[in-house]
Amino acid sequence: MAITKPATVVTDIEYTNAQDHFSEQEKRPFDGRGLLVGTLDVVLDSSARVAPFRILHQTQDSQIYWTVACGSSRKEITKHWEWLENNLLQTLSIFDSEEDITTFVKGKIHGIIAEENKNLQPQGEEDPGKFKEAELKMRKQFGMPEGEKLVNYYSCSYWKGRVPRQGWLYLTVNHLCFYSFLLGKEVSLVVQWVDVTRLEKNATLLFPESIRVDTRNQELFFSMFLNISETFKLMEQLANLAMRQLLDSEGFLEDKALPRPARPHRNISALKRDLDARAKNESYRATFRLPGDERLDGHTSCTLWTPFNKLHIPGQMFISSNYICFASKEEDACHLIIPLREVTIVEKADSSSVLPSPLSISTRSKMTFLFANLKDRDFLVQRISDFLQKTPSKQPGGLGAGRKAIVSNPVPESSPASQEASEQPSNPSSLCGGRQSTLPQEAPTASQGLLRLFQRNTPVEDLGAKGAKEKMKEESWHIHFFEYGRGVCMYRTAKTRELVLKGIPEGLRGELWLLFSGAWNEMVTHPGYYAELVEKSTGKYSLATEEIERDLHRSMPEHPAFQNELGIAALRRVLTAYAFRNPTIGYCQAMNIVTSVLLLYGSEEEAFWLLVALCERMLPDYYNNRVVGALVDQGIFEELTRDFLPQLSEKMQELGVATSISLSWFLTLFLSVMPFESSVVIVDCFFYEGIKVVLQVALAILDANMEQLLSCSDEGEAMTILGRYLDNVVNKQSVSPPVPHLHALLTSGDNPPAEVDIFDLLKVSYEKFSSLRADDIEQMRFKQRLKVIQSLEDTAKRSVVRAIPGDIGFSIEELEDLYMVFKAKHLASQYWGRGQPTAMRRDPSLPYLEQYRIDATQFQELFGSLTPWACGSHTPVLAGRMFRLLDRNKDSLINFKEFVTGMSGMYHGDLTDKLKVLYKLHLPPALNPEEAESALEATHYFTEDSSSEASPLASDLDLFLPWEAQETLLQEEREGTGNEDVQEKRGEERETSPPDYRHYLQIWAKEKEVQKETIKDLPKMDQEQFIELCKTLYNVFSEDPLEQELYHAIAAVASLLLRIGELGKRFSTQPSRKPRDSAPREDGQPAPSSLQDLAQELQPPAAGDPQAKAGGDTQLGKAPQESQVVGEGGGGEGQGSPSQRLSDDETKDDMSMSSYSVVSTGSLQCEDLADDTVLVGGEAHSPTATARRGGTVDTEWSISFEQILASILTESVLVNFFEKRVDIGLKIKDQKKMERQFSSSSDQEQSGASG
Repeated sequence: MAITKPATVVTDIEYTNAQDHFSEQEKRPFDGRGLLVGTLDVVLDSSARVAPFRILHQTQDSQIYWTVACGSSRKEITKHWEWLENNLLQTLSIFDSEEDITTFVKGKIHGIIAEENKNLQPQGEEDPGKFKEAELKMRKQFGMPEGEKLVNYYSCSYWKGRVPRQGWLYLTVNHLCFYSFLLGKEVSLVVQWVDVTRLEKNATLLFPESIRVDTRNQELFFSMFLNISETFKLMEQLANLAMRQLLDSEGFLEDKALPRPARPHRNISALKRDLDARAKNESYRATFRLPGDERLDGHTSCTLWTPFNKLHIPGQMFISSNYICFASKEEDACHLIIPLREVTIVEKADSSSVLPSPLSISTRSKMTFLFANLKDRDFLVQRISDFLQKTPSKQPGGLGAGRKAIVSNPVPESSPASQEASEQPSNPSSLCGGRQSTLPQEAPTASQGLLRLFQRNTPVEDLGAKGAKEKMKEESWHIHFFEYGRGVCMYRTAKTRELVLKGIPEGLRGELWLLFSGAWNEMVTHPGYYAELVEKSTGKYSLATEEIERDLHRSMPEHPAFQNELGIAALRRVLTAYAFRNPTIGYCQAMNIVTSVLLLYGSEEEAFWLLVALCERMLPDYYNNRVVGALVDQGIFEELTRDFLPQLSEKMQELGVATSISLSWFLTLFLSVMPFESSVVIVDCFFYEGIKVVLQVALAILDANMEQLLSCSDEGEAMTILGRYLDNVVNKQSVSPPVPHLHALLTSGDNPPAEVDIFDLLKVSYEKFSSLRADDIEQMRFKQRLKVIQSLEDTAKRSVVRAIPGDIGFSIEELEDLYMVFKAKHLASQYWGRGQPTAMRRDPSLPYLEQYRIDATQFQELFGSLTPWACGSHTPVLAGRMFRLLDRNKDSLINFKEFVTGMSGMYHGDLTDKLKVLYKLHLPPALNPEEAESALEATHYFTEDSSSEASPLASDLDLFLPWEAQETLLQEEREGTGNEDVQEKRGEERETSPPDYRHYLQIWAKEKEVQKETIKDLPKMDQEQFIELCKTLYNVFSEDPLEQELYHAIAAVASLLLRIGELGKRFSTQPSRKPRDSAPREDGQPAPSSLQDLAQELQPPAAGDPQAKAGGDTQLGKAPQESQVVGEGGGGEGQGSPSQRLSDDETKDDMSMSSYSVVSTGSLQCEDLADDTVLVGGEAHSPTATARRGGTVDTEWSISFEQILASILTESVLVNFFEKRVDIGLKIKDQKKMERQFSSSSDQEQSGASG
């Protein structure tokens, strides 16, 4: 119900109900004018299509109408009308004035709406009313659940062919949706962000300034945005979140810690603000190399006084909870980082015309920074003061509660804060040689780098020209420190970059790497963290530690530091500690090479935090199991090659060398392909500039070898040329003893190429390719990330499809379609099912086949839409049994291979194969103990725990191992658990030592053995299981065009099988037991009390019986009263399970009288039966005798699969039903349509027709 602006009544409305003050109207079908009105409704209003029914309020003698309510169906609008009659119309009679009536109605409706919105809106939500209205319309239009949040919506045009369709674009967390209604033609689009393969903003002659969105199947163009840059930026963020979800299964969670605005922005949702804040946070952290949990609080324009050049530099001040940062407007002018832990005094200085609103900040390192031209200085000082109070003061003995720096007003002399000399050091140089070891055995590497331990202490003066050059470098840096400051609060300017490009001295390299990478900030704020990790990880075994051990001796084996156990042990500790810190990455090849170089110039703890900075911030996603980050930057490298070296780009694509060179260059930062002394200079620049330097150097290398590469004929020749060039890149200024480069020794020929100085190479890379900017690289990374992750998803799909055995029966195309449907169902649990196990259990490090899994509820939904055996309300029951049959490891999840196995059993194979699947669905473990009370035969084939546990050695190629084999395996398992002490000891050994690979080889060998299951391996079916099977067949046939013939046939077969079971039972006679109470069926209907009732059910309904088409909803067991068995009955699902029966003797007591068998007159030739008799094994018995012997289901009765198969073969209509081919492709298309058909237009049409 809603009250809106006055509406003028148009001619496409017909009145269906009216009172003195209200009119109910229905929209007529569209004619020429109606189409125009409908189009204008969409173009001019975000409500998309106007609802076909509405109620208007009219003031008497006025042409103005107020819309009170609208509805998509007559039923909905009638409900509103009844509410008006009951609650409003009687009250209006007390008013004298028409204006008073209108005022009262408007106030009443507005009050109802406000109260409703208050109840619907979550606490703390501040989305404006218009936005909430748009979100509700989006959900209704596209059928989205409550969990799908709208981020923003925009008016735009969608180009369908060459015709623009004006409409509304809705951007939600997981979907892009568009709706348009133009001149009677409706366009409704829904695209999942995880399906987007390309997203770019472009302008062409055909599409003026448009946004292009590509998926695997279509290209979409949107244009005519009011603010295309804002829209595109938001789309980028949402697509990036989706790629992150595919990469590491992290969904979008709203940031609850964001500050809430005092007044909500008009038409901006809380999610939009959240995403904007995330983008600013990421940019802030990347610019200043801050820890990943740092959140930007705010930023303001200001000037910074720079004492080194006596200037006030304009720029932006950024404030977060732990840092104050400054960035100049001119990129290289000045960057500054001031950790709040270093701040001692924040002082408001006197304002003047030259220096308005100045603010002075002093640090423990005796540096003072002067900011001016601050717009709101008082508020800024208060925020800094608040953050300072929360900043912990770390003492050697523990953590202080907090501290407060002095925040003072202008005074002649400001009193300094208490001396905090015992706090963290302000720069890495203060730790050199003086760090206390926190590692076990007091390892020398705990306090200094390996280079100091293994390098001979040769005086610099004895090194000649090299030594003089090194001394000059050190002097230059010390002068720089004196002018610009030393430590984390250093002014970083263009001069700093020049010094880095000239090479960092050996003695300062570790210190400056820590500062420029931001690793220093993390290390001093996490004291003791590394030692803790080392202690926890020592002696623990995992896949990562196994890989680490394998690669330890391959890490710079030519360097003396790693030719002994001291260096190897330090490398082991650092890599293992990181693997425990970040199990998502664990260990990846190339990490060992990079870490070994970090250990040369820093202690173990410093190397660890440098590795953290590399893996988690500077080279994102490089070292995961799919090296996504390296592939992304490889794509950027190829794109840059096309831009800067177009001629060479074509040749490289032709030769296919791009992948080979870029991965080895980027993953190890050239450390594995260049001599050590040269590559470490590139690492210097990398820590200061980031990935930009690596890309520039790679382009410079290709440019230097362009002529030779253009003349290459194959990939091998090109790789040889590049390899020999890199081997001869030298560092003539290095004072370290030369480290032999193994690759250079192997590739040096008779005519080695000329030597290239590394500093010359760097100079050329900056001269030719310095136009690269960090922002541009991030933009290119997003574009390439879409391409790379979707390519990996396609690879995963192909790998999973290849893993499916050839005897499954589905074609490659069908398997790929099924995989996409299966994956979509898994992702749905991440969108809207945060509490579901599938949302929590996706592990990207698992094999492709195990990454996407679904639970029982999701399987039930897929089963209902894809199964050829649809059986009405009985379908969920059958789906549950199929799920239990497929879920062999009992983790309540199934993977794609298991899913396809179940589908194939219903679609492929002959009559025997399909009947085998149906037969197994009515035996344990598919049939729950609660579903069948008397599964006697199952007790002979299943041991006590076999109904709830499957063998871990079960092959994926078959639904089950032969039953005898399962019993043998389970027996072995029980014998293995006999001695708890032995098992405990084995478990301890398993944690610390690698498993025996022969064990895995035996398992794999068994899995590869195709277990051919014959029909003789199947256990017999007892009476109640047979009843359940007949019920399923009855329900399956209920939706078939030939259901009458099928009913007759199954009645005949069931009657025959009942008599066969009776005949088989005569070989043994058993005592009887008191009947049990019958239990309800799992679908909520009473179970038949005996086989007599079942046979009655299976009789074909009369032609005129209105319940003949009821399918699974038909009430079973409605036999005539006179033909029912007298007694309490027992055919339902009782609480007893086969595993609860302890002996055959006890089981025999569970028996009762022989089962009754009522034979359909259409199935067997027999005499007319009297009302008071039934046919039992060919003999007549009276109801009196029946009552004396009880009426439970007979546990001695059994039937074999061969007997069922032979009986069904006698009925051609049943044979034809099971051998009929069903195209799963049509059902997959229907499933996709169902997922995509979010539009509510069909509901409106149906309701209109019914009205």
